[in-house]
Amino acid sequence: MTNILLILFLVLLILLFFYSKRNIILAQKTTIIPTYAPFLKEQEFNPDISTDNWDLHKHRLDKFKRSQYKGLTFFVSTENRIYFLSEEGDKVYC
Repeated sequence: MTNILLILFLVLLILLFFYSKRNIILAQKTTIIPTYAPFLKEQEFNPDISTDNWDLHKHRLDKFKRSQYKGLTFFVSTENRIYFLSEEGDKVYC
Protein backbone atom coordinates (compact mmCIF):
# COMPACT_ATOMS: atom_id res chain seq x y z
CA MET A 1 0.00 0.00 0.00
CA THR A 2 2.80 2.42 0.86
CA ASN A 3 4.59 1.54 -2.40
CA ILE A 4 1.49 2.51 -4.40
CA LEU A 5 1.20 5.80 -2.52
CA LEU A 6 4.89 6.48 -3.05
CA ILE A 7 4.63 5.75 -6.79
CA LEU A 8 1.51 7.88 -7.06
CA PHE A 9 3.27 10.71 -5.23
CA LEU A 10 6.29 10.49 -7.54
CA VAL A 11 4.08 10.46 -10.65
CA LEU A 12 2.23 13.53 -9.41
CA LEU A 13 5.51 15.25 -8.62
CA ILE A 14 6.86 14.53 -12.12
CA LEU A 15 3.64 15.76 -13.74
CA LEU A 16 3.75 18.90 -11.67
CA PHE A 17 7.36 19.49 -12.70
CA PHE A 18 6.59 19.14 -16.43
CA TYR A 19 3.45 21.25 -16.12
CA SER A 20 5.35 24.09 -14.44
CA LYS A 21 8.18 23.81 -16.98
CA ARG A 22 5.62 24.00 -19.82
CA ASN A 23 4.09 27.14 -18.32
CA ILE A 24 7.51 28.77 -18.04
CA ILE A 25 8.24 28.00 -21.71
CA LEU A 26 4.84 29.35 -22.78
CA ALA A 27 5.40 32.49 -20.71
CA GLN A 28 8.75 33.05 -22.44
CA LYS A 29 7.14 32.74 -25.88
CA THR A 30 4.49 35.30 -25.04
CA THR A 31 5.70 38.75 -25.97
CA ILE A 32 3.90 41.93 -25.14
CA ILE A 33 4.36 44.55 -27.82
CA PRO A 34 4.61 48.04 -26.33
CA THR A 35 2.91 50.95 -28.02
CA TYR A 36 4.98 52.20 -30.87
CA ALA A 37 6.08 55.54 -29.45
CA PRO A 38 8.76 56.23 -32.09
CA PHE A 39 5.98 56.35 -34.68
CA LEU A 40 4.39 59.24 -32.80
CA LYS A 41 7.72 61.07 -32.80
CA GLU A 42 8.13 60.25 -36.49
CA GLN A 43 4.69 61.74 -37.17
CA GLU A 44 5.60 64.84 -35.19
CA PHE A 45 8.73 65.52 -37.24
CA ASN A 46 7.44 64.45 -40.67
CA PRO A 47 4.57 66.57 -42.05
CA ASP A 48 4.17 64.20 -45.00
CA ILE A 49 2.74 61.41 -42.82
CA SER A 50 -1.05 61.59 -42.66
CA THR A 51 -2.55 61.99 -39.19
CA ASP A 52 -6.00 62.11 -37.64
CA ASN A 53 -4.74 64.05 -34.62
CA TRP A 54 -5.92 67.66 -34.95
CA ASP A 55 -3.47 69.04 -32.36
CA LEU A 56 -0.52 67.36 -34.07
CA HIS A 57 -1.74 68.70 -37.42
CA LYS A 58 -1.89 72.28 -36.08
CA HIS A 59 1.57 71.89 -34.51
CA ARG A 60 3.04 70.69 -37.83
CA LEU A 61 1.38 73.56 -39.70
CA ASP A 62 3.02 76.02 -37.30
CA LYS A 63 6.41 74.33 -37.53
CA PHE A 64 6.68 73.22 -41.18
CA LYS A 65 3.99 75.37 -42.87
CA ARG A 66 2.47 72.16 -44.28
CA SER A 67 0.86 69.03 -42.88
CA GLN A 68 -1.15 66.06 -44.04
CA TYR A 69 -4.46 65.65 -42.22
CA LYS A 70 -6.72 62.70 -43.06
CA GLY A 71 -4.94 62.19 -46.38
CA LEU A 72 -5.13 65.80 -47.56
CA THR A 73 -2.09 68.10 -47.49
CA PHE A 74 -2.68 71.54 -46.03
CA PHE A 75 -0.34 74.50 -46.44
CA VAL A 76 0.12 77.88 -44.75
CA SER A 77 0.41 80.85 -47.10
CA THR A 78 2.64 83.87 -46.59
CA GLU A 79 -0.45 85.67 -45.22
CA ASN A 80 -0.83 82.88 -42.59
CA ARG A 81 -3.95 81.51 -44.27
CA ILE A 82 -4.45 77.75 -44.44
CA TYR A 83 -5.25 76.18 -47.79
CA PHE A 84 -5.11 72.92 -49.71
CA LEU A 85 -4.81 72.22 -53.41
CA SER A 86 -7.84 70.96 -55.31
CA GLU A 87 -7.60 68.25 -57.97
CA GLU A 88 -7.33 70.98 -60.60
CA GLY A 89 -4.45 72.62 -58.72
CA ASP A 90 -6.41 75.58 -57.38
CA LYS A 91 -5.82 76.84 -53.85
CA VAL A 92 -8.84 76.27 -51.62
CA TYR A 93 -8.62 78.41 -48.48
CA CYS A 94 -10.15 77.20 -45.24
